[in-house]
Amino acid sequence: MNNENQDSSFKRELGLLDGTMLVVGSMIGSGIFIVSADIARQVGSAGWLILIWVLSGLITVIAAVSYGELSAMFPKAGGQYVYLKEAYNKLIAFLYGWSFFAVIQTGTIAAVGVAFSKFASYLYEPLSEKNILFHIQGFEFSAAQLVSIVTIILLTYINSRGVKNGKMLQTILTLIKILSLAGLILGGFFIAANTEVWDANWADAWNTRAFDKESGSWMVIGGGALLSGIAASMVGSLFSSDAWVGVTFIAGEIKNPQRNVGLSLFLGTFIVSVIYILANLMYISVMPLNDIAFAKSDRVAVVAAQYIFGPIGTTIIALMIMISTFACNNGLIMAGARVYYTMANDGLFFKKAAELNQSGVPAWALWFQCIWASVLCLTGKYGALLDFVMIIVIIFYILTIYGIFILRKKMPDAERPYKAIGYPVLPFIYIIVATAICVALLITRLNTCGWGVLIMLAGIPVYYFSKPKDDTVLN
Repeated sequence: MNNENQDSSFKRELGLLDGTMLVVGSMIGSGIFIVSADIARQVGSAGWLILIWVLSGLITVIAAVSYGELSAMFPKAGGQYVYLKEAYNKLIAFLYGWSFFAVIQTGTIAAVGVAFSKFASYLYEPLSEKNILFHIQGFEFSAAQLVSIVTIILLTYINSRGVKNGKMLQTILTLIKILSLAGLILGGFFIAANTEVWDANWADAWNTRAFDKESGSWMVIGGGALLSGIAASMVGSLFSSDAWVGVTFIAGEIKNPQRNVGLSLFLGTFIVSVIYILANLMYISVMPLNDIAFAKSDRVAVVAAQYIFGPIGTTIIALMIMISTFACNNGLIMAGARVYYTMANDGLFFKKAAELNQSGVPAWALWFQCIWASVLCLTGKYGALLDFVMIIVIIFYILTIYGIFILRKKMPDAERPYKAIGYPVLPFIYIIVATAICVALLITRLNTCGWGVLIMLAGIPVYYFSKPKDDTVLN
């Protein structure tokens, strides 16, 4: 079955607003409310905290507008998988799809599910990871893990009932969390902003230091240690800025995809990047840097809400973050299954994943994703999941953006309704920066990032073992 026929089986029911809301809703999940604490511990100053978020925003927007060219060339279900297949070959595309299922999408869904339970337990302590429901030979199953898994199952069920259900839920919840986050930011600037706190945070804004857990004190860093701190910091900020690519996976269900996918990518990533920078400026305007770095369970937004609105504010913000993470996972779950659907049509995934149900959605693919994401929830560690996911995400972003250079030579006469802004300079800058981050992560966090790379490479023998015998299909 070719891609055109595949896409004709989908219903084009999503417009520009829906696409933008999917990008925004998938991006704004848990990170902006949590990871600034770890960034502050890694680089130790207000200036570097903001610079990390600005840099992450810039490279995210550069990547998104570069993807716009590919989305206009190949407006089909499957997104990044299709781009890699067209630029390289089916092996590279399979390795992406394999990693996407084993690590990227399911690991992200699990991490966001864990974050949901983190804030649910703030409202109701028995739901915390400390409440162990049972032990089995050293394995502990907590209430937080149960909550994570239940939310993933619920959202999978909703999305299996049709794209309209997922679309409606995504748009409503995304609008709620944008308004809520805007309220928190404005409240911080206009109610709780403290000139003394702001001045103190900016007094030594560029003096880099890192918190040493063993000694329990700050250490001045520079050179290699600073580069290591920046790379470690950007795991969190890039994770918070990720998942924007999800709109390309459902291109087969978007009206006028040649225009709307690329525009959704730009609008969504730009809106979220601005919100993230403003949120962090708000954090350093209302509380000392130490309060950001050592917020309980890294819940920076909860501490900020307490400064702004008092005790009631912490409850409101925790509820808002639960809505945010719920909407984020809805977008991730909706988009992810379309990749497995496209792979299955190429004979590179479970055959059942290529089937659409009566509602016109790949229900089997949704449930396969649900099962594995639920298994990953059993690891329960947010930080480890971030390292595990981001190294592979960045590697495939680099390959995909380099694919633009390949396709300009390989298909010079192909119709390009939209071209990458700033080509070749901006895509090249992204490749250089992202490669540097990958190298630094492999040097400094091999124990977690290394596992992600090994799982990706394990896909090579799996590909040759499972590919269809008809080689003409695989060219």
